[in-house]
Amino acid sequence: MNLALLSVSMSLYSTKRIAVEAEKRGHYIEQIDHTKCAVKLGKETPRIYLREEDITDEFDAIIPRVGTKVTQHGVAIVKQFEMNGVFSTANSLSIVSARNKVRTLQIMSQKGIPIPNTLFSINPDNIKEQIEILGGAPIIIKIQEGTQGVGVILAESKKSAKSIIDTFYKLDASILLQEYIEESKGEDIRIIVIGNKVVASMKRSSGSDEFRSNVHRGGTTEEVKLTSAEKEIALNAVKYLGLGVAGVDLIRSNRGPLLIEVNASPGLQGVETVTGINIAKKIIEYIENNADRK
Repeated sequence: MNLALLSVSMSLYSTKRIAVEAEKRGHYIEQIDHTKCAVKLGKETPRIYLREEDITDEFDAIIPRVGTKVTQHGVAIVKQFEMNGVFSTANSLSIVSARNKVRTLQIMSQKGIPIPNTLFSINPDNIKEQIEILGGAPIIIKIQEGTQGVGVILAESKKSAKSIIDTFYKLDASILLQEYIEESKGEDIRIIVIGNKVVASMKRSSGSDEFRSNVHRGGTTEEVKLTSAEKEIALNAVKYLGLGVAGVDLIRSNRGPLLIEVNASPGLQGVETVTGINIAKKIIEYIENNADRK
């Protein structure tokens, strides 16, 4: 098959790994910088261009790895491929939902997936009351579209929480407030789901002076055995968002596992290294089993 890997750079670990595994299995794969793509609309069939080259009918499937800063444009390119009948490992609407933490948690809450107590507001006049609704400090403050732990702040007192929230409101930043799960001890679990299967999982632990467990924030990783409840939450979360490939983040609490977020283009380096599982290969196999060759 002819595959398009929508990514801004071939130097990224996950991009390279997926490309290598695709070539090993006899496929043609090309890295397409979606920020250099354009869509022509009109009375004729919409066309997709990479700079001046028409790539509308070049690919059997696409693998979107759209960066946060270019979500809107990247999703539009993914949507046009979909409308032209090209298979995608993550559809455009699912990417939008997963990228926005509030939207993800709204869907999870509606479907009965356990999540931390969460509040989102844009009202700067009752910050003290917002904090009290969550049970008081400490609380977690998150930018709604942050990734890799960026834009996640632990406010340990009501005074610091009020100051941080007030600053975000003045900057017109979209945030959410979340209860702090102390018993998680700065640890979370990343679960990789492909299709309807859990294929790998790892536990991430924060450094000694850092509460965020993300590897990009200096956290450490180790392989972890999932409970049946954790597997069920991960599979259902991905199903409800409509993703083909995803990373699901959970934390363990005194009331059971709680979903934190879902990533539509999860990084592969940490989890492949820790588990020894060839996730990139499994992504290609998923495409082989679900995409139609043109």
